[in-house]
Amino acid sequence: MTPDYDVVVIGAGIHGAGVAQAVAAAGYSVLVLEQHDEAAKGSSCRSSKLIHGGLRYLESGQMHLVYECLHERAVLLRVAPHLVRLAPFHIPVYAETRRRPWKIMLGLGIYTLFSGKRFHRIPRTDWKQLDGLRTDKLDAVFSYYDAQTDDAHLTRSVLESARSLGADVITGAEFTHAQLGSDAVELAYVRNSETRSLVSRVLVNAAGPWVNHVQAKVSRPSGEAVEMLDMDLVQGSHIVVPGRISHPYYLEAPQDGRAVFVVPWKNNIMVGTTENHYQGNPADVRPLDSEIDYLLEIYNHYFRRSLERDQLIDVFAGLRVLPGGSDDASNKSRDTHFLEDRPRRPRLVSIYGGKLTSYRAAADRLLGRIRGTLPAATPLADTRRLKLPIVD
Repeated sequence: MTPDYDVVVIGAGIHGAGVAQAVAAAGYSVLVLEQHDEAAKGSSCRSSKLIHGGLRYLESGQMHLVYECLHERAVLLRVAPHLVRLAPFHIPVYAETRRRPWKIMLGLGIYTLFSGKRFHRIPRTDWKQLDGLRTDKLDAVFSYYDAQTDDAHLTRSVLESARSLGADVITGAEFTHAQLGSDAVELAYVRNSETRSLVSRVLVNAAGPWVNHVQAKVSRPSGEAVEMLDMDLVQGSHIVVPGRISHPYYLEAPQDGRAVFVVPWKNNIMVGTTENHYQGNPADVRPLDSEIDYLLEIYNHYFRRSLERDQLIDVFAGLRVLPGGSDDASNKSRDTHFLEDRPRRPRLVSIYGGKLTSYRAAADRLLGRIRGTLPAATPLADTRRLKLPIVD
């Protein structure tokens, strides 16, 4: 079989876009198939809009993840300054806050070592400038740097970068099945009620929360189904409320001690996120009433201006793909996991999990895994230095 493409990617979320860019930059032909009418219509437009190291992941010992994400934050600040903006985040510590100032200073010290961006303690004389933050029983306020983005715009920009390097993208394409061969993959998809077939050297499953839906449609040469990883879908909901704040806030939820962000978002305020296990069609995910109440309660606990449910401007929910098991969602690994159909010269690689911030590094690692299956090629660009285009 003569391949139509070196690589076909299922899914045009941030990881699919990142893989397409990495593959095209390395000089290979690549096609992206996306079920929606445009990129970033699933979880990649429903995140907390942060490009960050993940300060809270230090508590669970995920040092390598924090280091990688802070390195990738620096890359994105360099290649996409129009999309990724560094901002001072504030952490207030109250008498009832579970994480005491010494512990927060320890975490911020590690963050500083990894990122080179210093943190500082905001003097009490400046507390009146904290956007109406409640100051009774306030012990300390720390300020450190992380970054914000528009997740959907970032995804579309990465995909446009891939296009400029020669990648093809087909939207409104429903993947139907694939058959692994000895050295290629035959696959089919439906678009505009028409079934189309093609051949690729490698198939990359970057379907996000639909990853196991896609896996179920891929068969080995023997006809047997391919392996799937045990995973949990964890729902993260956000609310958008009226108002203006000058800086993002990293808060400890009074109900359960979870980390929650209150950030400026399109001339309003966004509060998120939650962590609840989700079962069902990923397309049907919606914020729960209990999640909306939870987020409103956090905002009203910390800020003097009280908000009611009827003031909500928007609510939205996305899904994280996390390792399966009985552990609490907040303690599960946020690493990107790859599943290959075979250890050498894989024809199928599936992406489980991962973070918006580290999409480029994950794509780089995936490219390293499939190089043995691909022919020699002349690289066109280095994604560590390739400026991302401006898109609508």
